[in-house]
Amino acid sequence: MKKSLLTLASVIMLSTVLSACSSSNKDNNASSSAAAGNAAESLLTEPGTYPITKEKVTLKVMVRGNPIVEDLATNEFTKWYEEKTNVHIEWEVVPEQSMQEKLNLVLASGDYPDVLLGMNVSPAQEMIYGTEGVFLPLNDLIEKQGTQTKKLFSDRPEIKNAITAPGGNIYSLPEVNECYHCVYSQKMWIYEPWLQKLNLQMPTTTDEFYNVLKAFKTQDPNGNGKADEIPLSISPKSWRSSIDAFLMNSFVYNPMYGTTKHLFVQDGKMDVSFNKPEWKEGLKFMNKLYSEGLLAPESFTQDDNQLMQLGENPETVILGASTGGHQGVFTQLLGESGRWNEYKTVPVLKGPAGIQYAPADATPLTTGSFLITNKAKNPEIALRWADGLYEYEHTLRSNYGRPGEEWREATEGEIGINGEPAKWSELKSFGEIQNVNWAQTGPSLRSHDFRLSAVSKGDDDLEVILYNETKNNYLPYKAANIQTVPPLFMTNEQATEVADLSKTINDYVDEMLARFVIGDANIDKEWDTYVKTLESMNIKQLINVYQVAYDAQNK
Repeated sequence: MKKSLLTLASVIMLSTVLSACSSSNKDNNASSSAAAGNAAESLLTEPGTYPITKEKVTLKVMVRGNPIVEDLATNEFTKWYEEKTNVHIEWEVVPEQSMQEKLNLVLASGDYPDVLLGMNVSPAQEMIYGTEGVFLPLNDLIEKQGTQTKKLFSDRPEIKNAITAPGGNIYSLPEVNECYHCVYSQKMWIYEPWLQKLNLQMPTTTDEFYNVLKAFKTQDPNGNGKADEIPLSISPKSWRSSIDAFLMNSFVYNPMYGTTKHLFVQDGKMDVSFNKPEWKEGLKFMNKLYSEGLLAPESFTQDDNQLMQLGENPETVILGASTGGHQGVFTQLLGESGRWNEYKTVPVLKGPAGIQYAPADATPLTTGSFLITNKAKNPEIALRWADGLYEYEHTLRSNYGRPGEEWREATEGEIGINGEPAKWSELKSFGEIQNVNWAQTGPSLRSHDFRLSAVSKGDDDLEVILYNETKNNYLPYKAANIQTVPPLFMTNEQATEVADLSKTINDYVDEMLARFVIGDANIDKEWDTYVKTLESMNIKQLINVYQVAYDAQNK
């Protein structure tokens, strides 16, 4: 599953302190780095070969903790990669829940390691600390030592463009994870046996969806003689599961990706979804569902555990439909009951005006996955070490484990998830606590082709299910001239302004969405006041700041 970017608010924390202390050290850092670089070159082997260095070298690496990795220091992949590269890692593991605070503190203090790994440093942070000289530009290092990175850029120039800051500097390497179903993760799931029991077709319009939910509520589809069915219930705290993530896209383009939710680019112009007349119509539809008891009141407050209890109700099925990137949002994935596999995706519903959008994640990669700081004595070695993680076998080992134990090469005749000849097969399920791989920490190259070339395990294979559901019900509704906002590089001033404006505006939008849908606020009577309030919160300036940053990145 994709990992989210840092909040923009964290970008600016303690940056003033950093600015004050960095300028006086910049020249000294530059000269010491140059001297260290000359020494490192004598240790390096030819680019693209192993080991990387003739003598063992130690890198100090700060890394985000991973709950399913026991110990990076003793990890099987860590040991294997050290033996191959001749690079020893001295780890500083930061708990995931305090990662943002720790990152800002160490950067501001000046007491930071050679490398930041898997810390998901945002583009705005890269701009702030890169221009201050804390993060080293990687351009020359890549050109001289980045065998795999140069190949990636050649094959996929859009990835290079996405990580290149205005002015041309590249400060980080990304984790590329083109999760096919994650790109279109704003999905709706419905319990198919109830459709069959009531002789109903899969809904294709908002009106048909309303009628299906009405039948679920009134016609006892679970057959227990009780009116205990819950037609639609969601958790606003799960992955892509908020009430507007799916339903609002039958009225207006409404992406929910990263820190730029509700923002989109149409024909090169930045805009938002939540002040449009179409948003108002979407609110009316959702209010209709709520007022008739088709949308559970808990949908604005319950967490994923509470929703899971509904989805896995032990006596009988009571949940008709829910939203989320996969069935595990509301049922137990691969659970013994098999209930998870009886929920099927609802295709993008056609709204009253004929609108059908499946918002796509603009950039299926995690930026800021690997950065070299000005403390690094051997930046060339550090770049070579990270560059190697993009290799095919290294990606398999770092993300899955040991050949022959956690994965294997495909045999002749085996078919991949995409229906093409397979290249590899996963032997153990991802997600269990282990100490043989890094579990999606740091750079790797899992392209669409890589992921979909895994051996298909049949119709019960979760990846196969998510691939087919996405291909059939969401990909066809990708917008032609509208796109989700990509990660944007911002100056310190831009990041500060956006953080303040976004917090105020998005909090208000979320509050009023709930009030309008519940009926606490009258949509027709209070809509104009709602729009004027957004204007008073300076929504035009928010859009303008994003537009300036977008234009600078797309010259």
